[in-house]
Amino acid sequence: MQIDRLFQIVYLLLDRKTMTAKELAAHFEVSGRTILRDIDTLSSAGIPVYTMQGKGGGISLLDGYVLNKAALSGEEQNQILIALQSLAAAGNTDAKGTLSKLEKLFQRTDTDWLQVDFSRWGQGAQDNRRFELLKAAILERRVINFDYVSAYGEESHRTVCPLKLVFKSKAWYLQGYCLERQDYRTFKISRILYASLADEHFPAGQYSPPSIESMDTAALSLIELELEFSARAAYRVYDEFDEDCIRRNDDGACHVHVRLPEDDWLYSFLLSLGREVKVLRPGHIAEKLEKKRSKT
Repeated sequence: MQIDRLFQIVYLLLDRKTMTAKELAAHFEVSGRTILRDIDTLSSAGIPVYTMQGKGGGISLLDGYVLNKAALSGEEQNQILIALQSLAAAGNTDAKGTLSKLEKLFQRTDTDWLQVDFSRWGQGAQDNRRFELLKAAILERRVINFDYVSAYGEESHRTVCPLKLVFKSKAWYLQGYCLERQDYRTFKISRILYASLADEHFPAGQYSPPSIESMDTAALSLIELELEFSARAAYRVYDEFDEDCIRRNDDGACHVHVRLPEDDWLYSFLLSLGREVKVLRPGHIAEKLEKKRSKT
């Protein structure tokens, strides 16, 4: 198709700076006359393509044209490239190709300073396969079936209309409409087991999930916690909590004020620190923690 060939001509000229009509004709397997007609079409459309005769001449684009038309600042270019690097890290091969093209389009050579890998240690292939399945289900608007392990260790079967993938707090989540619960739910992707695509599709625009923050708050019942960690456990504090939640005491201990769901993860985390952590409030968390400690 001519439109596709016109786009590819522009891309080739951005990539190689200058090409002869003979080189373009050989690339597209068309005649030189066809290429010259394409150049006239591009010029008529306002694309600043020009030709130079003689040795070293050829067909070129005015430097910087696409960047000026795109009106993207350097910071906006960085944001686009980082987003594509993140998708490429999740095994998205299309993103890798697009990233390569945009690096050339933006004339950037400083894009290798960041490597993003969202998969778990030793679980890259499995995590990426799961991600690709969920991505396909969202884009194709296909219902998915899977088993899900809750924060309390309970396993249940779910049939879900998948709507959005969200990366939050060091983990991937799936937002969707659960047909069993007849409500929106957020699922931690690492707890999704045996996922498969169903034959059933759902219409575009039928569901619109609320923000993940509001879904988490409603489903997980966040509570206010005040914790005190000994200096020996400080490294764990900075692994799990933002620095804005932490106050360092003169003796090196850390005082943490945070909102968290009261679930098995919270108690497992606190138990893993032994006596290096103390619950200051609420009182019922401190009491329950002591009872669990006495059983271990």
